[in-house]
Order: sequence, then C-alpha cells, then structure tokens
Amino acid sequence: MTHILLVDDDTELTALLEDILTLEGFTVSQANDGQQGLDAINADIDLILLDIMMPKMNGMEMLKQLRQHWQTPVLMLTAKGEEVDRVIGLELGADDYLPKPFSDRELMARIRAILRRTQPHKQEDEEGLSPHGLKLFPGKQEAYYHEQLLDLTTTEFSLLQYFLEHLGQSISKEDLSLEVLGKRLSPFDRAIDMHVSNLRKKLSEHSELNLIKTLRGKGYLMIEDQ
Repeated sequence: MTHILLVDDDTELTALLEDILTLEGFTVSQANDGQQGLDAINADIDLILLDIMMPKMNGMEMLKQLRQHWQTPVLMLTAKGEEVDRVIGLELGADDYLPKPFSDRELMARIRAILRRTQPHKQEDEEGLSPHGLKLFPGKQEAYYHEQLLDLTTTEFSLLQYFLEHLGQSISKEDLSLEVLGKRLSPFDRAIDMHVSNLRKKLSEHSELNLIKTLRGKGYLMIEDQ
C-alpha cells in the first residue's frame, strides 16, 4: 500500500487530507514542522506532501536537507503563489507544486501523476500491457509496437498508458490534463491536443490503423482491440 507523509503545521488541513487519502486507499503519516518531517522519513514513505510556510523548519529547508539523503518524491503545498517560490522549490528537487486552495480531485490527480512516474510496476514489467500489439513496461518507461521500440517522451508514454488503462472509454481533455499532466485544463490550452497528435504520429509510423479517435466536443477514445 502506498504510504504518504503529510508535512504541514495546519492540523485541521492535515486531518482533512488524511481522511481523503485514507479513503483513496493510501497509508498516511503526519508531521507538523520540517524537523518532524525529516525525522519521520524512512524507506517506506512513497510520497511527501510538503507545505512551505511552517515554524521551526520551513518546507524549503526541509526539502534541501531531504535531498542530501533521500530521493522520495515531493509535492509541495503552499498558500503562496509567487513564481519564485515555485521555481526555488523545483530547483531544490520538488517533483511538483500545488498552490492552496486546491480541489480534492486536482490533488489526487497530481499524486497519481507523480506515482506513475516514480513507482515501479513489477507485475506489469514482467507481463507488459499488450492490446493492439502494444507492449508497455511502466517501470522501465519502455513501449513497443509490434516489437518495435517507440521513441516516446515521458508525457507521451504516460498518455499511452492512460489510454490503454481506459481502452474503449471516452476520456475528456479535462481528465487527460489532470491525470497525465497533473494540472487543470485552462481555456485555449492546447497541450493535450499537441501530445495526442505527437503520439498518433509515432504510432502511425508502425501501423495504418488509427488507434486514437477524436470525439468531437468530448475528448478522445482508444479503440478496443479487435
């Protein structure tokens, strides 16, 4: 079971987040300042939700010290919206950054996006995911189409994996943005369209079959294996 460490001095927020995460099937631990957070780190922690503004030791200092010994994924949570804080946090080694207030859905999407990138998928690496002649090995971030290795970016790989996990289902652009890019879809945002287009081109190099259909006004669908 995935173990998440919450590090935030807002005890009401951490209690609420613990309830939400527990309902989603995660194991949750809490710490209320940076030093407590460092003391709580061990090899069983899979992800840290880390606030910036805390007493005794703030989130930036905790992250700096954490990265000296651990590469545990970190999602920074903060009420501060200045770009400089986001940049510094990412430079220190944070994996993502989510300003407060945020919705439960957006938080879960960010968490799942990080875990897809960082957690090994042992069974899938042994067996692969193989409809349509595709074979994915998530732990190694490798994808094959009819035994040919696909030259995919990390985002394209995550997008293909999400399509395969929802084969034959209509997927909205909003869901793709949240689940794959880890961000809410904004007006005039064409990022998902661009990534889908690039993925289609790479798949079409190996087959004339159009696996990913555009659903006008709805989103996309990967056709089911025949």
